[in-house]
Amino acid sequence: MVTIERKGGDRTMENHGPPQPLPYEGVWRFTAPAEDASVPQARHAVRDLLHRQGVPVSDDLAQGLLLIVSELVTNAVRHAALLSPMLAVEVAVGAEWVRVSVEDNHPYRPTALETDHGRTGGRGLLLVREITLEAGGVCDVEHTATGGKVIWAALPLKPTGP
Repeated sequence: MVTIERKGGDRTMENHGPPQPLPYEGVWRFTAPAEDASVPQARHAVRDLLHRQGVPVSDDLAQGLLLIVSELVTNAVRHAALLSPMLAVEVAVGAEWVRVSVEDNHPYRPTALETDHGRTGGRGLLLVREITLEAGGVCDVEHTATGGKVIWAALPLKPTGP
């Protein structure tokens, strides 16, 4: 089971300060065990969060984000669980973008593999990269201060209506 927690407090500004954040802006983070059951739980938690917050995502963008979350959590479960029994998923939403990331405590920094049509696996990060680029976004892998890594993808929000 995953529990979503909103990071930081709501920003409050006086009438003369910077513009108020949009209702769907914020950062949410949850942790889950590095096990197979966490893959669909993470996907559903992110889907429900986007819906509950009213994030203006098109169906295509939402499906891409959910596939990215599935791939990143799957990678953490398959390749980092031994050194990282817990993983963290973060969703950050700005006025014009949404970023999903998965963090684990394993120090290995993966790279997107070239397509090998003879393999049945090992293409998750390549898929993440392709979905991200097709949406006009960016993705990367970074080391954390604790020696682990965070893999993230940020995609632009596009108007969903006329």
